[in-house]
Amino acid sequence: MNHLFSLIAHHGYLLIFAVVLAEAIGMPVPAALALVAGGAAAAGHTLSLPKALATAIAAMLIGDTLLFILGRYMGWSLLGLLCRLSVNPESCVLRSAESFYKRGKTTLLIAKFIPGVNTMAPPLAGSMRMPFRQFIRFDCAGASLYILAYGGIGFIFRDFLAALTRGFQAASHVFGEVLFAAAIVYTLYRFWLYRKNKVYRVVPRVQVEELARKLQTEEKDKVLILDVRSHGYYDPHAERIKGSIRIEPNNLTEELKTIPKDKDVYLYCT
Repeated sequence: MNHLFSLIAHHGYLLIFAVVLAEAIGMPVPAALALVAGGAAAAGHTLSLPKALATAIAAMLIGDTLLFILGRYMGWSLLGLLCRLSVNPESCVLRSAESFYKRGKTTLLIAKFIPGVNTMAPPLAGSMRMPFRQFIRFDCAGASLYILAYGGIGFIFRDFLAALTRGFQAASHVFGEVLFAAAIVYTLYRFWLYRKNKVYRVVPRVQVEELARKLQTEEKDKVLILDVRSHGYYDPHAERIKGSIRIEPNNLTEELKTIPKDKDVYLYCT
């Protein structure tokens, strides 16, 4: 933390811009810590608070707008790419989609505070064809709330953070050992999650021609086709495969109760 404070003091606005932009486009960097450090530097009159906040908001809006535009043209391929480092990529996508399903466009107001959803929200909004003006309005409000919250913490608690940093320096040896042990535990935990969710990475698939042939035989009465396109990709006027049934993937607990148990079920999504 002390090293970060020093960097902020020497490189100021450029470092804040770079770190916040990097987090906005999905890189694993600590934008929240940079904002806290920037707020503390502003309290110590090393930086101008309005300029630091404006720099951070501009960086976040640039990154979010880039992902919004890419999401509009790349759709789920971009979402899958951003979730590639997740232990369960499909869960990563569905968690973000579920937030939009429950909260709609207001998801953008709180997305920055939710790990995983923070990066996924802008491209998901783009892929769901949210109007750009509406997106930028809500995203700007959400970015401002996030930056003011963490920048304000650094500004208000500057003295406490300085004392905390001195404490870390005094106990740097012990702190380093604890940090190393925590890193090992976290790595083992991620590996356990990876093994646990490995079975869900392989999704059985069937060729369109195979299903079409089955629908032309006497077996068609034993086939049930479900349209599971996510919220935002489906509306009452959307075209469906003939004979398919629409279910909402973000409400599966209730939807599954209506599915017959004596048929072969085929799913299709976006």
